[in-house]
Amino acid sequence: MLRLWPFARAFSTTARRLDVIQLPRPDALPARRFPSYQANHQNDLLGVQWPAPLRNVLVMKKEESPNITESLVELSYHLQNTYPSINLIFEPSVASAVHTELPSPVYSLPQSNSDAQKVLQENVDLITTLGGDGTILHAASLYGRVQRVPPILAFSMGTLGFLGEWKFGEYKRAFRDVYMSGASAALEQTLERNYPDDVPTPPPTNSDEDPWASFRGKFMGPNRHARILLRHRLQVSVHPPSPPTASSSSKSAKTPLTLATAKTLAQRKLQAPQPLYALNEIIMHRGRAPHLCHISISVNGRHLTDAIADGLIVASPTGSTAYSLSSGGCIVHPLVSSLVLTPICPRSLSFRPLVLPANAEVVLRVAEKNRSEGVDVSVDGQRLEEPLARGGEVRITGEDVGLAGFRGGGRGEVQGGVPSIVRGLSGVQERGEDHWVGGLNGLLKFNYPFGDGV
Repeated sequence: MLRLWPFARAFSTTARRLDVIQLPRPDALPARRFPSYQANHQNDLLGVQWPAPLRNVLVMKKEESPNITESLVELSYHLQNTYPSINLIFEPSVASAVHTELPSPVYSLPQSNSDAQKVLQENVDLITTLGGDGTILHAASLYGRVQRVPPILAFSMGTLGFLGEWKFGEYKRAFRDVYMSGASAALEQTLERNYPDDVPTPPPTNSDEDPWASFRGKFMGPNRHARILLRHRLQVSVHPPSPPTASSSSKSAKTPLTLATAKTLAQRKLQAPQPLYALNEIIMHRGRAPHLCHISISVNGRHLTDAIADGLIVASPTGSTAYSLSSGGCIVHPLVSSLVLTPICPRSLSFRPLVLPANAEVVLRVAEKNRSEGVDVSVDGQRLEEPLARGGEVRITGEDVGLAGFRGGGRGEVQGGVPSIVRGLSGVQERGEDHWVGGLNGLLKFNYPFGDGV
């Protein structure tokens, strides 16, 4: 028979903090910290240097992937335990799904797009993605209307993963390299030095004087930085045809607009927004129409040709290994500042892909003799809700990333592009382009042999 002792008492435990802090909330997160970038003498990759330890990390994952959710929990648990000053930010659905498995509160992006943009632009220091190339494109699209994008640390867990170089098993090393990138090693040398008995040991550095004072044992050295591949983007604006007016003699310039419904565009209810940036490509396609597109192409104000094809692709160097490659386009190294114009199933066999300088201004205009009512337009997979009608234009040029001051090993802040963190450290003997060559061979199987002799 079970006997209960009269003096037995129950012990109380403190509940774990399993909160989801909904943003925006005044003073909930510290202000965003902008890193500076250090060029090397080869002028290929940049090194990132934080002015102080980063504090706000946006963690994103591929949707509907339970195994990736488990990895996200593992990564988040490590970050909260190893770097307790870091605030983790998730998309609302992810925050509600994982917050009960983490030891500290997490933050959720606002549901409102305007509030979310405010948090993204004013608070996020670093973006970490778990998934494939689509997850990286989704993260970059959140900054599609601004120039300054936080560095992206991408773990390849998707179908192909050509853009994300890191494997998830390397997450501890990868995050440490980014977190400590550029931190001064002066304090580390002081802490590790063996002083004689007659020499007093200097007092520990105040964290107010050195923000890295609490990270003993993690310094990589003053000249070793996490390496950044700055991916160039495309700047695009969509110009619908001007609606007919009573005074048709006075021609007004088309107002540049971006992704919205064609009905709203025609009604002119939107003001001219900031430029829209695309990491991969802009596509004009016939969509469900049975007829080929008729698109007039101009480069720098001069007529190039009238394309008759299923569609056209204008890709960045990063996007040259995506739809453009499948359509017969050439592969361009991501460090080559350029645009790739690729036709999709053209009627003429002599219509070949073109590589243009990044500062070229390309105008794609839906010809009046286009047989269908309009042409579908998509920017990094986001399609206009209605086709662009005859007379409408898509204007594209390369983004100015402001690298002029980096020549000769200079340091400064970039004003555009998507900073992608790649494997390795600046300051060690490792060639910057190896990761790209490895991707061509290992993932795209470049010039891969076939047949019985393989």
